[in-house]
Amino acid sequence: MTGVRRSHTRQQPEKSLLTPAPSSGGRNTAGRATARFRGGGHKRRYRVIDFKRDKDNVPARVASIEYDPNRSADIALLHYADGEKRYILAPVGIAVGVTVISGTQGVDVRPGNAMPLSAMPVGTVVHNIELSPGKGGQMCRSAGASAQLMAKEGKFAHLRLPSSEMRMVYIGCRASVGQVGNTDHSNITIGKAGRKRWSGHRPHVRGVAMNPRDHPHGGGEGRSPIGRKSPMTPWGQPTLGHKTRKRNKASNRLIVKRRK
Repeated sequence: MTGVRRSHTRQQPEKSLLTPAPSSGGRNTAGRATARFRGGGHKRRYRVIDFKRDKDNVPARVASIEYDPNRSADIALLHYADGEKRYILAPVGIAVGVTVISGTQGVDVRPGNAMPLSAMPVGTVVHNIELSPGKGGQMCRSAGASAQLMAKEGKFAHLRLPSSEMRMVYIGCRASVGQVGNTDHSNITIGKAGRKRWSGHRPHVRGVAMNPRDHPHGGGEGRSPIGRKSPMTPWGQPTLGHKTRKRNKASNRLIVKRRK
């Protein structure tokens, strides 16, 4: 599976922005499987993405739109005026030949440009949002994701996230303008088991098909129900609707309205 679509303008990635990405097979540093049903899959190389967008006031031309096997979004290769090359997440509306720029002041609010939330007008759609200044974007990075700047009050900006959650983010944090591209990613039909194996996923085994020692749903004669009041994880915790967020999580004070 190459993953190449008509929207991609280049098949071979930029060599200077590649690093090895060895597969873990779902195993930790002790060699024990900590993520179930992982393993195999096509070999990948990691594309180094510029999530910080901290190269200010240097215009960059979009040289290509490329496939990235490590994420659902497409990536764009930028050629900066000083000769440097960087990858960024490709937003909707960006194309080869378009010029993008990042900065703290005087930057146009156009797809692909990056700036602090304080420099954006209310109502702007953004992605690749920082949670701490200088750390790099952490929110709204997957295909089709975006948040909307709803208000600016004092040191904080109010963002409406894709989950419908309203959250405060420090106004000095940076974000990129626009919605992440490849919006049709959610419409993909896998089609066959082999394609899941190419992506590194092994067959998922239902709990009711296991023995009692392997899963809380296991055991029984023939096709029996799970035998519990509610579904459980393999480790005995309630699931399917059970809330797992910590009550004393530090970021609770920044959430204005919970997700539905």
